[in-house]
Amino acid sequence: MVATYKLSTDGNRAFDITGDIREAIAESGVEEGIAVVSLPHTTASLGIISFPDPLGLIDVMDEVTRLIPTRVDFKHQHDTPQDAAGHVKSTIIGTTMSLIVTNGEPLLGHSQKVYFMEHDGPRQRQFHVQVVGR
Repeated sequence: MVATYKLSTDGNRAFDITGDIREAIAESGVEEGIAVVSLPHTTASLGIISFPDPLGLIDVMDEVTRLIPTRVDFKHQHDTPQDAAGHVKSTIIGTTMSLIVTNGEPLLGHSQKVYFMEHDGPRQRQFHVQVVGR
């Protein structure tokens, strides 16, 4: 079964989706296995980021923007320069993630959370979680 979650983004920043992933795992009943998170978007990505200092989230997003700035000289300009930059960011960072599930929980470090990284917001978004195992 695939769990689908909706997300309204209010701009280009990182949104914590760890709770939704934990919920999908709990509802699956899987104790040992894999949770796959997938985005059906080409201008967003997934990342595991330390959460204790919220300024770290800003630093990550700022650095992604520094490495791939919004600019008008992208060859593809389907929508806006931000959209074009979002495609590049999404491709480099990635739109899928696999997490080990053990004891019915995602295996994350004590300061790790999973974030939906918006690169072309604000937008109405969604993401999918599928859990397999026993």
